[in-house]
Amino acid sequence: MAGGLAAGGLRYAEAVDAEAIQVFVSNPRGWALSAGDPQQDAALRDHVAQAGLKVFVHSPYLINLGSPGALTRKRSAQSLAHSLRRGREIGALGVVVHTGSAVTASREQGIRHVRECLLPLLDSLGDDGPDLLLEPMAGQGQMLCAVAADLEPYLAALEWHPRAGLCLDTCHAFAAGHDLTARGGVAALLGTLLEIADRGRTDGGASRLRLIHANDSKDGCGSRRDRHENIGAGQIGTGPFGALLRHPATRGVPFIVETPGPRDAVTADVAALKHLRAGRR
Repeated sequence: MAGGLAAGGLRYAEAVDAEAIQVFVSNPRGWALSAGDPQQDAALRDHVAQAGLKVFVHSPYLINLGSPGALTRKRSAQSLAHSLRRGREIGALGVVVHTGSAVTASREQGIRHVRECLLPLLDSLGDDGPDLLLEPMAGQGQMLCAVAADLEPYLAALEWHPRAGLCLDTCHAFAAGHDLTARGGVAALLGTLLEIADRGRTDGGASRLRLIHANDSKDGCGSRRDRHENIGAGQIGTGPFGALLRHPATRGVPFIVETPGPRDAVTADVAALKHLRAGRR
């Protein structure tokens, strides 16, 4: 975002040949909330309207709505509300938030805290604002949602709210124990994920799966370690990404790379995913 949300962000997006972007609207590793620049916001909205670029916001990493600490939950709710407001101002389709950890408390307590924090935010979303996209984690510690089965109690606590969508991170899913490299592994994950997630939909709308973070993994399946790697350079390899891109359940779902390295490495990852989407290896 150096140079401005639109000026710097769109220049970078063009350089890597992106079809969708994910931005931070405040410091991802702090609680300070940025007011933003109305001119940059307007420039980004205008470009999105003209070019059809899909924009998403990732909320700060410090957010933990399942925390046993009341102050952490309060700051988390305020930070997420800010991301949702800024997302609306820049025309974002969704705001990604990590599903959180109970830390030292029980999972039941953690889920209860998530419910108390998230339901009011979900109910406050206007028709012109982004959806909230829940991102399950790699399963380390007391994470509340990692494997697909964890989504059932999590979404049930949110009363299967229609504005609660999903962001699937491939590194997280693999590290949590979903073997994407096994024969039929990608289809098995998507089948389980959507059978659970879309069970509670009563509005007849689109699937809850709205975004995919396409990240290879430095560590093996079930490692519970969240360490991203460039596409094809990690333990997942290229094959599962091709299967994911071409699966009917992901048609129209944007893919975002959160892979390491300089811009050239990101450019190569974007190009690799486009080749795999086209059926090339």
